[in-house]
Amino acid sequence: MTGSAAAADGVPVLVPVLENHRFDEAALTRYLAERLPGFAAGPPVVRQFQGGQSNPTFHLHTPDADYVLRKKPPGKLLPSAHAVEREFQVMRGLAGSEVPVPAARLLCEDAAVIGTPFFIMDHVPGRIFPDRVLRAAAPREREAVYADLARVLAALHRVDWRAAGLAEFARPGRYMDRQVQRWTRQWEAVQVEDMPAMDHTATWLAAHLPAEEEIALAHGDYRLGNVILHPQEPRIVAVLDWELATLGHPLADLAYACLTYHMAPGPSGLTGVLGSEAELAGIPTESGFVAAYCREAGRPVPPNLDVFIVFSMFRLASIVAGVWRRALDGNAADPRAIGYRERYRGMAERAWEIARRAGR
Repeated sequence: MTGSAAAADGVPVLVPVLENHRFDEAALTRYLAERLPGFAAGPPVVRQFQGGQSNPTFHLHTPDADYVLRKKPPGKLLPSAHAVEREFQVMRGLAGSEVPVPAARLLCEDAAVIGTPFFIMDHVPGRIFPDRVLRAAAPREREAVYADLARVLAALHRVDWRAAGLAEFARPGRYMDRQVQRWTRQWEAVQVEDMPAMDHTATWLAAHLPAEEEIALAHGDYRLGNVILHPQEPRIVAVLDWELATLGHPLADLAYACLTYHMAPGPSGLTGVLGSEAELAGIPTESGFVAAYCREAGRPVPPNLDVFIVFSMFRLASIVAGVWRRALDGNAADPRAIGYRERYRGMAERAWEIARRAGR
């Protein structure tokens, strides 16, 4: 998911439910009243979080508590995509760990209730910055937030996934091989135009898979835009968007978090820091961020992340291409997704550029 929109102060933007994401709110109320302990009688006030390109997410306000509903989008979906069931499972497994997550309350796999499967979690107050940069902060706050990003990612990779009840969450082993195949298929499934950089990168990745295998619980989309910061303090109070979580290689997760350093700021200035590092005091260098993560994870600094960086960029390009395809099909979670063609193409070109450089 590519992050919900928020105001400059990080307060998430709530909007009326989009026309193509409306559901039977009365049916939802009846369902929750019977199954969710403490759910107040009477219909909740339902609003949608603006932004986010994968699973539509809604804020439910009741007299006694606020909740968040996350559901699959309507329409025809790719196999294994939009897995709200997996999100719920991993968040339940992480409850009480060093990785802060919202309390996952209820999973409904019956599409007959509101049209698609969904789950309910507690609403966690705080700030969300739907970017990779944190421009709207002082240098000292940026420094503290990036340090906490490294700390929480390392804590995730230290989780004993078997003890957390996640031994059956995904197939361990051959992670990079399976992931390259998966995202190549994803690209082929959503492709509507020629894009040689995607095809070249997929071929390069298949020929440069890392020999070493490591297994950890991996988030899959770990970045600033997918965490909630404390309302006043520069620390993470919840990690969101576990749709892509799996048992995978921790360095792939780390490399994805490092894409910030390999993408230019873009029109909004929020996409990355490449070429503008001097303007962003407090944000560590890539080597500094990697070193901080490795200290927290208790592992040596890896000599080379290139193949993981290329993979992460290729995977993200495949995801964004899928967002654009859903926009063309009329069921994207955010109407702005119709403009995502240039985003995925730029990511593809950048991935192929890094791959060619690594080859030299």
